[in-house]
Amino acid sequence: MNSTVTTINDIPVLGHDEAMAIAEVEYGRLLDTVDGLRPADWTQPTDCAGWDAKAVIAHLLGMMRLLADRAEFGRQISIAGQRAAATGAMRIDALTSLQVEEHAHLTTAELVAALRDTAPAALAGRTATTAEERADLYTPGPPFAGDWTRGYLLDIIHSRDPWLHRIDIGRATRRDINLTPDHDGRIVADVVADWARRHGQPFTLVLDGPAGGTFFSADGGEKYELDAVEFCRILSGRATGSGLLNTEVPF
Repeated sequence: MNSTVTTINDIPVLGHDEAMAIAEVEYGRLLDTVDGLRPADWTQPTDCAGWDAKAVIAHLLGMMRLLADRAEFGRQISIAGQRAAATGAMRIDALTSLQVEEHAHLTTAELVAALRDTAPAALAGRTATTAEERADLYTPGPPFAGDWTRGYLLDIIHSRDPWLHRIDIGRATRRDINLTPDHDGRIVADVVADWARRHGQPFTLVLDGPAGGTFFSADGGEKYELDAVEFCRILSGRATGSGLLNTEVPF
């Protein structure tokens, strides 16, 4: 853990170029994780309700294909929207369920090969977006409140999602999770800044582990000490917390 105290206002905003560099590293680490899975690992249940490791990877493949091709983006969003309207499901749940369903027939070897083929195109699709496109506002819908910029979705959320799913897979399969201060610590610091903006209260936060650090907003607030990965699991709804840790952050 980095023992330096970082004031929240000193956490730099993730710009597009840095976000794409993070995305490239994260895709690489995800692929390394999937390459290392043993046959029995694929059926291990994860923290994502109803999903084993194979289902998580099927979702990630579907999301990469959505990001890689605008026609595929339109197709998936259209089907998910129709299903959500017909069933009352949240749109994001309809989308991710579709992604799992459409890749359930693939063997594990086919899933690995498809991820390797698709990751570069997904990264290219995200990288090629214009500043005007990233500035556009849209409404993600429940469980998320308010409007997002498309840049927040494409630059931030679409790296947080595979990052946390990589952790889901590691936890489910009891495999070591590759965490480093420069990559994972930067993702966690951005999550901390997002969390701080959402609750707006003073705090001191001490996060342990390779991705951790010490963060401060103002005197007089609560102090929290926990593992950096557990902090993100709590904010994502995968684990329970108290006080300001009940402020959820999108992943």
